[in-house]
Amino acid sequence: MTVQKQEILTMYNTLPEAEQGLSYELLRRLVLAWDPDFSKSTPSERTDLEESECDLKEGHTVRMEDIDWG
Repeated sequence: MTVQKQEILTMYNTLPEAEQGLSYELLRRLVLAWDPDFSKSTPSERTDLEESECDLKEGHTVRMEDIDWG
């Protein structure tokens, strides 16, 4: 963890619990304003994404013509 992240976490933990909720909401809104599509993947989703990326790099793909879309 970087020094900056540690400082932010220390400041957050120093706040009273009621203020932590407010600071969380502020940070959440800042992130969403910066990146409206922001989402955090679960560990399981992250593993699936990494496996998919690996398959793609290794050429393990399915041609669109071979998919039964019906």
